[in-house]
Amino acid sequence: MGTLIIFLSSSILCLSFLSFFIKFLNKIWWTPIHIQSMLRSQGIKGPSYRFYHGNSKEIINMEYNASSNPMKLSNDQLFSTVLPHIYSWSKLYGKNFLYWHGPRAHIVVQEPSMLKDIFNRDEIFTKGEPEDYVKKLLGDGIVTARGEKWLKLRKISNHTFHAESLKGMIPGMIASVEMMLERWNNHDGKEIEAYKEFKILTSEIISRTAFGSSYLEGQHIFDMLIRLAVIVIRNKYKVRIPGIRNLVKTRDDTDSDKLEQGIHNSFIYMIKKREVAMTDQSGSFRNDFLGSLLKAYHENNMAKKITVANLIDECKTFYVAGHETTTSLLTWILLLLAIHPEWQEKAREEVLEIFGSQRLSSDGLTGLKIVSMIINETLRLYPPVVNVIRKVDGEVKLGELIIPENTEIDIPVIAIHHNPQIWGEDVYKFKPERFAEGVAKATNNNITAYLPFGLGPRNCVGSSFAITETKIALSMILQRYRFSLSPTYVHSPIPILTMCPQYGLQMVLHKL
Repeated sequence: MGTLIIFLSSSILCLSFLSFFIKFLNKIWWTPIHIQSMLRSQGIKGPSYRFYHGNSKEIINMEYNASSNPMKLSNDQLFSTVLPHIYSWSKLYGKNFLYWHGPRAHIVVQEPSMLKDIFNRDEIFTKGEPEDYVKKLLGDGIVTARGEKWLKLRKISNHTFHAESLKGMIPGMIASVEMMLERWNNHDGKEIEAYKEFKILTSEIISRTAFGSSYLEGQHIFDMLIRLAVIVIRNKYKVRIPGIRNLVKTRDDTDSDKLEQGIHNSFIYMIKKREVAMTDQSGSFRNDFLGSLLKAYHENNMAKKITVANLIDECKTFYVAGHETTTSLLTWILLLLAIHPEWQEKAREEVLEIFGSQRLSSDGLTGLKIVSMIINETLRLYPPVVNVIRKVDGEVKLGELIIPENTEIDIPVIAIHHNPQIWGEDVYKFKPERFAEGVAKATNNNITAYLPFGLGPRNCVGSSFAITETKIALSMILQRYRFSLSPTYVHSPIPILTMCPQYGLQMVLHKL
C-alpha cells in the first residue's frame, strides 16, 4: 500500500512537472515561432526570435553603444540615439516590422492610417498590464487602468485639469518660478545646470498646485520615486523566467518593495494631514488634485467612489508624469533657444510686449503665439515620450494585417515626428513657423503625425497643465535673462522615463 502511494505521488508530481514544462515551452518557443511565421506570411519581417531572450540582448547592446557616444549638436541623430533598435531595424525591414522582447512579440507601426485606428480603438488596442517594477512606480492609476475604473479616474482628472481649475493654479505656478529665479540672482554671467533647476521647479509646482504643500515637504516622496524609476529603467529589457521572482528575489526586487512601501506610507500621511485640516477648518475639500481625489474617496455613491489604493496610485502617477514631462520640455526649449538666439529674441519681444516687466496674468498667456509655436516645435523634435506601446488582447485586423492576440504594438513617436515624408526635407531643422497656423495646418490635417501627448480617448489628461506651466516658466525667464549654451555642455539625449540630457544642461545666464 505504501509503495502504491509513493508511486501515485511520484506520478502526479511528474505529470505536474510535465504539464508545467509543456506550458512553459509553448510560451517561450512554440507560440513565438507560430506568431513569427504568421506575420512573415503577411510581409512583416524583422530580426529572428531567439530562444527565451528574443532580441533583448541586441537591444541592450544598441542602447549602450548609442548612449556611450555623444551626438553632434544637431537633431538629425536623435531617432538613432534614443531608439537605436527601432531606427536600425526600420532601415533593414521597413517601417512596420516585428521584434521580440523576450518571448513577447512587438510590432512596430509607423503608418499614419494604422495609427489613427490604434488610438481610436482603445477597447481593442489597450494599455496592457504594466511590468512589476512599473506597477510599483505608477500603481494601477489612470495611465495603466482599463474599463470602468479608467473611466472613473479620467472623469476626476478631467475636472481637475479643466480650464477654470487650471486658472486657479496659475498663481501657484508663478510663485514657484519666482522661487527658482531668486536662486538665479547670483548667477549673472555664470553657469547653471538648467535640467536640475527644472526638476526642482516642476516638483515645487506639482507640490504647491496639486497637493497644497511645498517641494521640501514632498522631497522625500520625489527622492523615492526617482530611485524607483532608476530600477525600472535598469530592468527595462531584462527577461526573467515566469514565477521565478516569487522564489528568488534580486536586490532590485527587495529595494523596490521597500521604496513602494515608503511611498505608500508617505502618501497616507499626506492624505491624513489633509483630512485633519479639512475637519479642523471649513469641512470642504480644496479645489486641487488631492482635493478632487479625496472627494471621490469620501463619496457615498459607489459609482463615483474610489479606494485608498486608487487615490495613492493617482498621486504616484501625477507626481511622476507631471514632473518628468514638463522638466523634459523646458530643458529642450532652453537648449534650442540657446542654439537659435534669433528665436529667443522673438519670444522675448512677444513676452515683453504682452507683459512688460510686470507679473504674468492668465489672460495674457493665451496671446503668446510665438511662445506656443516654439513649444510645439520643441515637442515635435524632442517629444518627452519617444515610444508608446499598446497591446491587443485578442486577434484583430489592423489595415490589411491580422495581428495575433497578446502582441504588443510599438508606436515610435520620435520616428513619426522626424519623418521627412510627413514633415518635409527640413524635418530636422528647428522651425517654429511650421506651427504659425496651428497644429492642423502644420500636419496637413494628418493628426497622427503629431503625438507629443498621444491621441484618442487616452491622450495625456495633464497636457494643458504642462503647457501652462511651460509658458509661465519660459516667459518669466525671458523677462529677466538672456541665456547661452555653456562650452561644457555635452549633447547626449537618452530616454529614461522621458527624453532627458544624460549629462545635464549647462547654461550661462546674462541678466537683462
